[in-house]
This record gives sequence, structure tokens and C-alpha cells, in this order.
Amino acid sequence: VQLVESGGGLVQTGGSLRLSCAASRFAFPLSDMKWVRHAPGKEVEWVATIDRYGSRTDYADSVKGRFTISRDNAKSTLYLQMNNLKPEDTAVYMCTRPVGYYSSNYYSRGQGTQVTVSS
Repeated sequence: VQLVESGGGLVQTGGSLRLSCAASRFAFPLSDMKWVRHAPGKEVEWVATIDRYGSRTDYADSVKGRFTISRDNAKSTLYLQMNNLKPEDTAVYMCTRPVGYYSSNYYSRGQGTQVTVSS
């Protein structure tokens, strides 16, 4: 199983970024997927979940209305569109293949991509 994130960077408050997660070596179209993030000094925080079909999504309250999770099963790629970014969004963002849609446990997790939002 391999998950490789990209698209992070440095952006000003109010800016946007689009993260990608390229998946390989497992049946991506059959897997629910999640984005999580890890800020310095804090625990890993769940950000968003999408089901295998792309028809059901859920978001943490802290990002609801600003972030959008999506997927392209033909490309085995997961996305996270982040708009109206805030300094508190600064973290390493990782995609995971969870055990289940509502589970916090996962089969695999990527190395992550750094997102830094300047004030």
C-alpha cells in the first residue's frame, strides 16, 4: 500500500491550496478515504472522510464550509480543496485508508505534505 501526498506549501491567510494523494498497490475504488492533519504540539486531528463512491462526505467542524474532499477513482487519487485558509490550519496533512468510514484506525497513512498559513 502506498499513499503519496502533494500540493502543500506556504500561503497567506485567506488563500487556497489543493492537496492530492496518489494511491497505489491496493483497490482504491473500493476504499473509503480520510484526510487528517498534525500540527506541532497537538494530536492528530481528523479533517474529512469520503466514501468509496464519492457520494458521502463528512467534515470536522473546524473546516466545514471551507474544505472539500473529493476523489477520482479512475486516477486512484484523493483530493482536498482548502479555501479561506487560516493560521490554525497550519499542519502536516496526511491521507489515510481507514478500517471503516467512521473508524479512526487505518490500514495505511501517507508521509504527509506541509501546509503553512501565514497571518
